[in-house]
Amino acid sequence: MTFADLVVPDGDVPLAVRLHLPDAGHDRSGSLPAVVVTGSWLTVKEQMPDLYAARLAEKGFVAVTFDFAGFGASGGSLRQTEIPVRKMRNLGAVVDWLRSTSGVDSQRIGVLGVCASAQYTLGALARGLPVAAFVSVAGWFHDQDSLAPFYGGADGVAERLDRAEAAVRALVGGGDARLAPAYGPGDDRAGMMMEMDYYANPARGAVPSWRNEMNELSWSHWLTFDAFAAVPDVRVPSLFVHSDQAVLPDNVKAIAERLGDLADLAWSEGEQTDFYDRPEQVGYAVDAAIRHFNATTGAHS
Repeated sequence: MTFADLVVPDGDVPLAVRLHLPDAGHDRSGSLPAVVVTGSWLTVKEQMPDLYAARLAEKGFVAVTFDFAGFGASGGSLRQTEIPVRKMRNLGAVVDWLRSTSGVDSQRIGVLGVCASAQYTLGALARGLPVAAFVSVAGWFHDQDSLAPFYGGADGVAERLDRAEAAVRALVGGGDARLAPAYGPGDDRAGMMMEMDYYANPARGAVPSWRNEMNELSWSHWLTFDAFAAVPDVRVPSLFVHSDQAVLPDNVKAIAERLGDLADLAWSEGEQTDFYDRPEQVGYAVDAAIRHFNATTGAHS
């Protein structure tokens, strides 16, 4: 497997894109199926996306990862800011570029979203993202009711929305960005407050290209996002790889149920971050994803 780094514009914003190509052992004489892989909130492509993309490329897929605007090597103002609608637009720009890329079958493009980016992909699908298949891996799908308990209920949500408002006032007043840790166990200012070895361990997710920062503006976008709003407008075959130990399993089941015949479940074992990089969970997810992509797009690896 080889990869190439390039830049794809989303309007005036340059997105850092990585193209993972199958090695010479796979037939590359015709147009190949392709998968865009995205990761959790506040992350970069060198974390869970590149790992999944490498596994898919080993199986004969063209796989694409990228940094969302404001993160990693991509351009964009409002750095380290989680803005779901902006991420949906970025995904659309990458898919549009991929559809015109030589060697890629534009009718056999899918998206694999890990954790929070799965709910953004669902939103993009509802807005007409032109792909043939979708796979959610340990997908995080929230609405206000299911999200509030993670932050101490209504009072915790209100406090964070106040922080976001203060960050807006500082920005408009010409001040610096209000930054908090993306991951900080026990720190109620952090985006992720619970102990998670993935984000603490340099051998896992604490990679050099990842900045452990979150603009507090993010709260106003994150806390008001509703993943369920997209469901009625989704028309793409979707697979949900999950477990009872991963986050919000009842929400995943509810979304799959609402999608009806468009949705399948692949239920496994493992904690949330096990699906980010542990061989057993990643292997299970990749195998399930390939079966789904082959069945729904006619791809053959």
